[in-house]
Amino acid sequence: MRAITSHHHAVRRSRPRSVPAFLAAAVIALLAVVAPAGPAQAAQSAPDSGKPWLGAVLEWGEDTAAGFSDRLGASPAVFGHDITMPYRESERNDIDGFLQQAAAKGAHALLTVKPSAPLDQLGAAEAEAFAQQVGRLTSGYIGQLLIRFAPDMNTSWVGWGQQPAAYRQAFQAVSTAFRKYDGVRVTMVWAPYLGKDYPFDRSRNAPQPGSGGFALLDTNGDGSWNGSDSAYAPYYPGDDAVDWVGLAAYHDDTGGGAAANTLPRAGELQEMLTASGGEDFYGTYSEGRRKPFLLQTSAFYSTASSGAPETDIKAGWWDQVVGTATSPDFARTAAIVWDERTSTRDTGVASISWLLTGNPDNAKAALDRLKASPMVTGPVTDVASTSTYVRANTLSGAAAWTVAAAMVILLVALWQVPRRINAATAWSYRDPSTRDSRVDLLRGVAIVFVVVNHLGMASLFQLLTQEAVGFVSGAELFVLFSGLVVGMVYGPKAKEDFGRVVDLTARRAGKLYLTALAVLIGVFLLSLLPFFHTEALTTFVDQGTGGAGHNGAGRTYDLYAGMSSLFQFPVPPHVLPAIVLLQFGPWQFNAMGLYVVLLLVSPLILAALNRGKAIWVLAATLALYAVGTVTRFRVLPSQFEDSFPLLVWQVLFVLGLVAGYYRRIIIAWLSEHGWLVVACTAAAFALAFLSWGNPYLANNYDVRLTVLPDAAYRAMYDTLFGRTYLALGRLLNVMVLVVSAYAFLSAYWKPVQRALGWFLIPLGRATLYVFIMHVLLIAVVANIPALQQQSILLNTAAYAVVLGLLWVMVRTRFLFRIIPT
Repeated sequence: MRAITSHHHAVRRSRPRSVPAFLAAAVIALLAVVAPAGPAQAAQSAPDSGKPWLGAVLEWGEDTAAGFSDRLGASPAVFGHDITMPYRESERNDIDGFLQQAAAKGAHALLTVKPSAPLDQLGAAEAEAFAQQVGRLTSGYIGQLLIRFAPDMNTSWVGWGQQPAAYRQAFQAVSTAFRKYDGVRVTMVWAPYLGKDYPFDRSRNAPQPGSGGFALLDTNGDGSWNGSDSAYAPYYPGDDAVDWVGLAAYHDDTGGGAAANTLPRAGELQEMLTASGGEDFYGTYSEGRRKPFLLQTSAFYSTASSGAPETDIKAGWWDQVVGTATSPDFARTAAIVWDERTSTRDTGVASISWLLTGNPDNAKAALDRLKASPMVTGPVTDVASTSTYVRANTLSGAAAWTVAAAMVILLVALWQVPRRINAATAWSYRDPSTRDSRVDLLRGVAIVFVVVNHLGMASLFQLLTQEAVGFVSGAELFVLFSGLVVGMVYGPKAKEDFGRVVDLTARRAGKLYLTALAVLIGVFLLSLLPFFHTEALTTFVDQGTGGAGHNGAGRTYDLYAGMSSLFQFPVPPHVLPAIVLLQFGPWQFNAMGLYVVLLLVSPLILAALNRGKAIWVLAATLALYAVGTVTRFRVLPSQFEDSFPLLVWQVLFVLGLVAGYYRRIIIAWLSEHGWLVVACTAAAFALAFLSWGNPYLANNYDVRLTVLPDAAYRAMYDTLFGRTYLALGRLLNVMVLVVSAYAFLSAYWKPVQRALGWFLIPLGRATLYVFIMHVLLIAVVANIPALQQQSILLNTAAYAVVLGLLWVMVRTRFLFRIIPT
């Protein structure tokens, strides 16, 4: 009773002050009930001092946010993904899926913006268009957006590298645009690469001595650009444009050379951040400019090398990363982003694992260290209600198998129509001339595929040319048909006058070699013109089909690295031999070097066939193919060996040559064994169906079939259908596709000829001419700004114009006396 009385009196004494408080609380409660709920907000735009966010960049398509979180036992507060500028519609599904997965984990999003156009073409208008597109893509995303524009800009291996003036202007334009349209949740991150070996190999796009841009690179004013100049200062866009600063710093003692598994040195990371290249990056740009700091990092390990065990390397580096990032000396560290991906080196031979969670022991050690630290894991925003990611433009389950059933019906119909309908028998091929127009039409298809894929503009044409008829590109067909034509044209002549065949093939190979040299040098001279953009020809951006597999996607290579030293005196001794051996040149043209070599050896193959040694020829070509795929040995230092390894790709040329030599015998034999043609056609249809399950979409008009999980599909693709080393499944696909396509044209020639023959046959009869001229057209297209904005319909129209122009040039025999056909 005393307690109650005492409490009652206490309340009475405080009543004069509690009435307003009570009324205020009542009003707040009422508003909370009646007022509409506002949108959910991200928890923080930056973490507390000394408590950095855990982040991860994954191999999206193989890995998922949920998968990484499960392996580690903790969810990152930040997930990272790449996006291209100008934005490509083909990326929409991947970006949507990434944002959905990040939202399901309550994480912020780090978008790494990779320019696909020259920096000086990314002005205010392009930046605003990009910011608005990103705004639409992320309109339902509640987390923070960290925009890391054109990272590693101080390196030589990215297309936007070492161009300080253009980079600053582009960064400032992008920063201004995002703050205009999405300033509340966007954080602009400036992130160079560790300057330890700066200026690396030096980009061809870097300003030349004497220019204003060169003065920016020459930070110490001594008239030269070398390791004594700052690796970061020339590229800093200014405090007003930058919200966070970042750095890419990896434990990797290989220097880009042979694989080496080494333990991290004590204090290695701290030295990178404060003393690498004689510069204190953290002190100057984070502490000195009061900017939060983001570190992207990982540790090198390769099964192709001996040395320290992976667990010791990863645990040692992770311990340094966590300890340094949470140290009071680095209190402005806001995020640690682990690069959870794999890559390859030595043209795909040495596999490199950068994974933190590659095995349970590594993951457990990482989690234990993480738990003992103040680092912040997710969720850091409201978690999205749905966690199931459904990819758009995708048919799965019954819908996908309905497509398969339709293909079976079509296959049966194509086979039965000529047998059941009398009128259809008149459609078959009956050309009595020695020239086979079916081959010309198929060559026309191959060269159209090559032109479309080399121009690289997003358009409706890619729906047909990018492995839409199976795991086959125009390159395989181009090489196969080149051999086929050699066998058809020179085979009969070799029987009559072998010496003349040697002379003719040597003359043609010489002419093509001189053409390759002319293209190589001509493109280099064009690249010296300051107003003409030649990056489309002088650099190569890996699309994931090279020797590195899909893990190499996004890497940029300078195809003329070192050739500018041609103007030095004396000329370095390695430059002229490199030119002679075609070690430079546009990637779209490097198949010409392969063709020259194969044409030179073709008389030897024809001589063996003349002596009835076809079995020995086939055995030898398959043996060389096997050796090439296993050892990946390079016969020549020429550039074409990167994309078309000689020991491997010779098999297509030789198989084509043998088929051309024995064409009539093979056709007669297949006519008597129709079951084999049916089997090849069925296999071609099945492989085409399987190829439609590729997770990569050309654009928003593309549709894929989900027949396998993405990770399983990519693993299958790399193992069985890899392009550079011509995996066995791809080689088989090329052969069955050609047999079935030839059989189809034999049965349905007249309607196909009326519909497409007028266009494709002339191109097919002048494939080398078209192949040469398309390089010039690529350079022209690259200098039309409207065609760099990734407008699918506009680009489709541009493709139609380019292909039409090539057809007109062939029909009018434009420069036929100069350019080989």
